[in-house]
Amino acid sequence: MTRIGFHASHEQIDPRQLLTDVQHAERAGFQMAMCSDHLAPWSERQGHSGYAWSWLGAALATTGLTFGTVCAPGVRYHPAVVAQKVATLGQMFPGRFWVALGSGQAVNEHVTGQRWPAKDVRDRRREECVDIIRRLLAGEEVSADGLVTVDRARVWERADPTPLLIAPVVSPASATRAAAWADGMVTINQPVETLRELLQRYRDAGGRGRTSLQVHLSWAEDEEEAERIAVEQWRTNVFAEPVSWDTETPAGFDAMAAHVGAGSVHGAVRVSASTDQHVQWLGEYAELGFDDLYLHHVGQSQERFLDVFGERVLPQLATSGRG
Repeated sequence: MTRIGFHASHEQIDPRQLLTDVQHAERAGFQMAMCSDHLAPWSERQGHSGYAWSWLGAALATTGLTFGTVCAPGVRYHPAVVAQKVATLGQMFPGRFWVALGSGQAVNEHVTGQRWPAKDVRDRRREECVDIIRRLLAGEEVSADGLVTVDRARVWERADPTPLLIAPVVSPASATRAAAWADGMVTINQPVETLRELLQRYRDAGGRGRTSLQVHLSWAEDEEEAERIAVEQWRTNVFAEPVSWDTETPAGFDAMAAHVGAGSVHGAVRVSASTDQHVQWLGEYAELGFDDLYLHHVGQSQERFLDVFGERVLPQLATSGRG
């Protein structure tokens, strides 16, 4: 049965309010949560970028939910630092934390002043980091001299069980590659045929663990308001790779999105004032074979969304066997 979780967007909501929101999500019936880990938002209109790792400690301590975050080791975060953070949360909250290890986006990583490498180099660097982090979490002393340099690193805290290292993927090709190392896979909503192929490629390549989908959606009491929220908050997030990987500032995203209209946004966000329509869309994703769906209402106010979806959407998915 597919589980339904809440996505906490640090780019859009300040961390104090977001902590209140995730506590509210648990009361509303959401079964788990995940969050972003950004240094910068996608747009100046979003306007936030709290430090996810501090927030995760508070969120895990004040709810009973499991949590995950997407993190990019290799530039802004050295893999030894990532391993220490992962081990600490895993030791404090056994079995309740996972991390998805990505190859990074320039909007967060350019601040170190290092040259932004090509995607194939970033993928190889990510795989080096995964190996380093996994060995450190196992208690090994690690040295490395490749795309990432490590000198006799050791993480002294041990988590039992070891937190899962999940692969964030956006294409069938990346799903095939990630299957070699990942303990599970997470992606974002895309055309159904793309998602079906992505899942198939991951499993055919030997991919193990749970598969998760982060669903960007916009709901409001009327259709016009739902669309307004989606366009206002998420029009900078409609760009395909490599634009989304390589653009360095929120101002750059805003400039590119100045003329993006509602039609383009509907391709990236499920927009409807009808909760029945959202149930149908989410049911389709569950039927594709995703184990977990994380719902991301792209508005900056979450309270009404959480109440309404807790009352009208989650029960329908549970009754249908989809949630």
